Amino acid sequence: MLEVGTGYGYQTALLGMLAREVWSIELWQDMIEAARASLKTVEVTNATLLVADGTHGLPDQAPFDAIIVTAAFPAVPPPLADQLVQGGRLVQPIGPGGQEDVRLFEKQEDTLVLSGSITGAYFVRLYGEHGYSLAQAPTEP
Repeated sequence: MLEVGTGYGYQTALLGMLAREVWSIELWQDMIEAARASLKTVEVTNATLLVADGTHGLPDQAPFDAIIVTAAFPAVPPPLADQLVQGGRLVQPIGPGGQEDVRLFEKQEDTLVLSGSITGAYFVRLYGEHGYSLAQAPTEP
């Protein structure tokens, strides 16, 4: 499983308890350090945390059965869709950041197909090459 947006690791810990293996990407080193400490506290050992541009995904670890994006953008970054297995699922808040529709997508015949809306929500923006400009990203989380 791939998680884009580690944050402080709460969701990563939950995913680690549900999935065989979790890869999680975060833009900010200080958040990764906090997440590592949290995961150690709850003894989650099957999560690998990386500081990187999550909009690129992790092509060397792909394909993924599931991808969860924890930041908002109006569209799914193409590299993430490409790294999903056939029949795999991707969840992402779709919107500008601050007012989103969390949507579930499934990969069918090499195409990402919208399966439905999960809920409305408020998320931070997804920054990266295939998201909002890194130049506009906050300097601290």
